[in-house]
Amino acid sequence: MLTQEQKQFYDENGYLMVEDVITSEQLKKLQQITYALIEDSRQVSQSNEVYDLDDGHNAETPRLTRIKLPHKQNPYYWDILKQSGVTEVLRDILGNDTTIITSKLNTKSPGGGSAVEWHQDWAFYPHTNDDLLAFGLMLEDVTPDNGPLMVIPKSHKGPLLSHKANGLFCGAIDADDPLFEQEKAVTLTGKAGSMTVHHARLLHGSAPNLSDRNRLILFYEVAKADAWPILGAGSYIHSLGQRKFWDDLQDRTITGEPCLAPRLENVPVSMPLPPALDNTSIFKTQKSGGAKSAFS
Repeated sequence: MLTQEQKQFYDENGYLMVEDVITSEQLKKLQQITYALIEDSRQVSQSNEVYDLDDGHNAETPRLTRIKLPHKQNPYYWDILKQSGVTEVLRDILGNDTTIITSKLNTKSPGGGSAVEWHQDWAFYPHTNDDLLAFGLMLEDVTPDNGPLMVIPKSHKGPLLSHKANGLFCGAIDADDPLFEQEKAVTLTGKAGSMTVHHARLLHGSAPNLSDRNRLILFYEVAKADAWPILGAGSYIHSLGQRKFWDDLQDRTITGEPCLAPRLENVPVSMPLPPALDNTSIFKTQKSGGAKSAFS
């Protein structure tokens, strides 16, 4: 699906925009499922295993920061990852054998939906090599005023910046870090059905949603099968034990087969420890960890 020029651009810059990666029929079904989940959140009064609630959420005006693990909430989200243009892009970049790390549907409510402070995904879940990426599938049009993803091109080839505040892992870099070149930021906007791709080490963030429209982006975070997680990150997989881990690995395989020969590369690693007081989501990690906002 990707041209050689697109692959080269991703390698050099650490991000990519792919337009019309899914069909109009697939987009419509994803929108229907997503809005049904948002509608169901009216019955929820506190964050749970499905919803991460934003400030001001209530039955009359549902406000979410995120739908957690959407591929486990409805199988169609998983189908899109395994059998669509998304899958073709995945194979083009990471090859035939891939596994999912996590998924999330960041909903960013109108009128101030929460910012995501600048960070590198790699800081949250270091692996034995850095063949990891995130897809951001736009379920509604993303415009400059509704909190689009912003990236720092080529930062995936640079250092892993500190994500700590007050001695805790806060899930965000210091906005005053001299290595943070915010003036180089690129804003990624696009039509519904388009998809961003960014490398796990790429610096990125997004401002609050100041528009009167939802900003719905479905994120899949994915690894090449020979990239294995390092113990000490916050993932649930570290608590499974060997048998359940093996079973879970089968469930997390997107394309091809699991790899039992991890590839070790000389990549920068810093463990996300000690954890923030509440590390149940990036929003809670950044807030309870005392991250300094770059968007205030």
